[in-house]
Amino acid sequence: MKVLRDSKALRRALEGFRKRGKRISFVPTMGYLHEGHLSIVRQAKRENEAVVVSIFVNPLQFGPKEDYARYPRNLARDEKLLTRERTDFLFMPALKEFYKPDFQTSVSVKKLSRPLCGATRPTHFTGVCTVVLKLLNNVMPDTLYLGQKDYQQFCVVKQLVADLDFPVKVKLAAIVRETDGLAMSSRNVFLSPRERQEASLLYQALKEAERCIKEGLRDVEKIKKAMRAKLQGLRHGSIDYLEIVDSGTLESVIELKRQSRVLAALAVFFDRTRLIDNALIKV
Repeated sequence: MKVLRDSKALRRALEGFRKRGKRISFVPTMGYLHEGHLSIVRQAKRENEAVVVSIFVNPLQFGPKEDYARYPRNLARDEKLLTRERTDFLFMPALKEFYKPDFQTSVSVKKLSRPLCGATRPTHFTGVCTVVLKLLNNVMPDTLYLGQKDYQQFCVVKQLVADLDFPVKVKLAAIVRETDGLAMSSRNVFLSPRERQEASLLYQALKEAERCIKEGLRDVEKIKKAMRAKLQGLRHGSIDYLEIVDSGTLESVIELKRQSRVLAALAVFFDRTRLIDNALIKV
């Protein structure tokens, strides 16, 4: 595995692959890798000749009172994990080089960034779009892989790529869960034992939405009420949002239509740790 910290060196390293017609895949991360990240790397490796993974904790997608400073980091461990997966390239740009002191540009996708996480994190997706655009310019991959746990991010980035005519395919990778259903996340490390036990309720609420829809319930408010009932055991957590939206537009729905596909999504705070999860459900 080649470890690169300079964008020019990365482009030079990838040029040989590109000239030989090799397909290049890209998995952007913020590090502190877990099995969810690694499963995406494996998928990218199966489907392409070269895999580039980036590790960059992007300050632009954190609000002023969010957890940028305390976001977990362990680059040595991450490097070992990616070497074990036979990753081809690891790109770890330095903050001061990636964003020069006079950096002024931002990119945003307006409509898809407003609901769900965007309602309480209004600058988050502008930061996501800006960093993804810069990373795509550096890597120039054939395929970009994003995890379903950040489904809104997938929708926003897919729109960004389409609107700006980037010649890259955006693929969605499945959520990887712990044995009790909790979606794997770098932030799970911050949970206390009691919070960790309660965090499994997020998945139970999503499964309740699936059960209600499978059994024929079509009133969204009743489905959300059933989901909230599953979260009554939260003693150390508070709900940020709990929604059922159209899986394409992310707009709220009132009554489910046959053969549609919806997203049940929620976010819960445990002290300063914010966990998100979702389920794509076909009606």
